[in-house]
Amino acid sequence: MREQLFARLQELYPEMVSLRRDLHMYPELSYEEVNTAKKVADRLASLGIEVRTGVGGMGVVGLLRGGKPGKTVALRADFDALPIQDEKEVAYKSRVPGVMHACGHDIHTSALLGVAQVLSEVRDKLPGNVVFIHQFAEELPPGGAQAMVADGCLDGVDVVYGAHVASDIPCGVVGIGNGFVSAASDQFEIVVSGKGGHAAHPHQAIDPIVIGSQIVMNLQLIASRRVDPLEQIVVSVCSFQGGDAFNVIPDSAKLKGTVRTYNEEVREMAEKAIFQIAEAACQASGASCEVVYRRGYPATWNHPEETQALFDVAKQIWGDKEVMEVPPGMGGEDFAYYVKERPGTFFNVGGQNPDIQATYPHHHPKFDVDERSMVRIGQVFIAALLDYQERHQ
Repeated sequence: MREQLFARLQELYPEMVSLRRDLHMYPELSYEEVNTAKKVADRLASLGIEVRTGVGGMGVVGLLRGGKPGKTVALRADFDALPIQDEKEVAYKSRVPGVMHACGHDIHTSALLGVAQVLSEVRDKLPGNVVFIHQFAEELPPGGAQAMVADGCLDGVDVVYGAHVASDIPCGVVGIGNGFVSAASDQFEIVVSGKGGHAAHPHQAIDPIVIGSQIVMNLQLIASRRVDPLEQIVVSVCSFQGGDAFNVIPDSAKLKGTVRTYNEEVREMAEKAIFQIAEAACQASGASCEVVYRRGYPATWNHPEETQALFDVAKQIWGDKEVMEVPPGMGGEDFAYYVKERPGTFFNVGGQNPDIQATYPHHHPKFDVDERSMVRIGQVFIAALLDYQERHQ
């Protein structure tokens, strides 16, 4: 059956491209995906798949009931875009000013809808059930996954798989990582309140720029001096705003940044340390501060058993050159909420192709990937589904 489904998916490639380009031209931001959700729901319904809309907010969940006994396998794709101006010169360039699919979610959605069509055509021969999770708002915390899980998208599900196209991996190459594959992604904001004054008389002011600079430097000690070197942590200050004149010391300065961790104890320590460092620097200089720490997605953990099984079947199908083990990354991904509730794994499929300028990183204004990656994503979903059912007969 697998080869038959693979061949059928390849036949549907032109339709998948058409769908992907439509989504790419008319992207919608997180929590605003009204039309995108409708397109997905209508497509699933046209295939005779049971559809539930408004799941957790804007989510869409389809249920395909197989004709034979088996387990229930969930496959997840996300469909929100980013607030980035599309700078590509292609026919399917975003037509929404300041909004584009700069992370490949249109690829994920179209690939999974292709899988839904292929599987719907053989439902009588299909063991178990398939749940198609089309998720909103992956890009913007608190994200859609947590809300969809709370609204029952995993009810009755035995295992869950998710995919992400990767612009730094050659097109079609499957990348699978065991254990942690993405980090907890938190954000912080520090407002330092000092006393403004003339730059020529700094002794009459309490300079929030200098204090903020001390905070930036001291935050680097969290990773270098407070955390076991064998643990992973990133503390990055990415925004420093204070004043707009060359000769005026401002009243306040604002810092914004992110913390990325795997270990929950390290995460908690970092949060406390940021408060301590900011408050100590301000107290030493007669300033005050307000610190806000917002927890984002938890770290994504690929379950060893399901991950190894997928790795083995992928190697069997595509060989050593087309399947690679990927190292852990410090990016955030709210697929974490699904694998906190059910066993599963999150895999990558390469979309890089220098011949079509598909080499830019994710979230770049010229981001694009080779659309053939959709076929490989769909094939991996199908392979994972059939392998899981076979192993649990």
